[in-house]
Amino acid sequence: MKKLMIYGATGYTGRMAAQYAAAAETPLILAGRNEAMLVSMSAMLSLEYRVFALEDTAVVDSSLGDVGVLLNCAGPFARTANVLMKACIRQGVHYLDVAAELDSYRLAEMLDGEAKAAGVMLLPGSGGSVAMLGCLAGHAVAKANHPSSIQVAMHVSGGLSRGSAVSAMGSVTAETLARHRGGLVVRPHGTVRKLDFGKGAVDCFQVTLPDLITIWKSTGIPDIETFVHVTGDGFPQGDLSALPDGPSAQERLDHRYQAVAEVTSSDGSVVRSMLDTVNGYTFTATAAAEAGRRVLAGEHRSGFQTPAMLFGNGFAETIADTTIVDA
Repeated sequence: MKKLMIYGATGYTGRMAAQYAAAAETPLILAGRNEAMLVSMSAMLSLEYRVFALEDTAVVDSSLGDVGVLLNCAGPFARTANVLMKACIRQGVHYLDVAAELDSYRLAEMLDGEAKAAGVMLLPGSGGSVAMLGCLAGHAVAKANHPSSIQVAMHVSGGLSRGSAVSAMGSVTAETLARHRGGLVVRPHGTVRKLDFGKGAVDCFQVTLPDLITIWKSTGIPDIETFVHVTGDGFPQGDLSALPDGPSAQERLDHRYQAVAEVTSSDGSVVRSMLDTVNGYTFTATAAAEAGRRVLAGEHRSGFQTPAMLFGNGFAETIADTTIVDA
């Protein structure tokens, strides 16, 4: 029987994803570099584990025996996605991850042809903002007549995990990007737009998100801008290694996420849809585990895919108590 492997299973998001996958009785293998933590976790969940690093291609390939789907939760993804995507293509294993780094999606675009030839799916962003915003954008686009542009924004509340902070610091782009007429273009730093998450308009800062790739791929809309509104602790300063592993269960309960999508049609009319969901870490782990279960069960298409393309625009609303409403 083919199984779902979670690489980086002892990390903050990986642990939660493994717990959700185990609760759903998904055939599962825990994997990563830290043998002591894997031994402890496998005993707690009564699951098989494999210990391997990513430097030796032969070791990586041999570790994917009897694996049907790999869920990569080991960031920074700049260090892991390239090795694991290529190994999955060689071994005929479908690849999923939870990356928020633009380069992972550019890599999936680049490897699309090879993956299709091998009958392998590449699904970066199987959970997290890519699944949230992709489904929200698809929902809004479906209600618009002749949509020509879209602006999406996340409201991020609460603190970051140590791994997220390290990944974010390593993937900060020197340029703020947007999509214009189908191409990625540079926008001025510090651009602010007022957007309404349901309680009045607030300042949102333009940022470079992977949704510039995934929303364009799933909707074909040529003009896309991505924004973020941060409340709570914001981005941590100082020694990131000193940060806690991640928000506590109570902190996650206290800090839900919201998102908004505004789609403008060629006649100037605007459709605005809003998403409300659990804390981003809870959503990411739950959505990624569910995506892994569904792909293992046979829901897959070869090549580079997005969650909204593969599972439909309603996928986000199947996760926890996520809701999408129209303004």
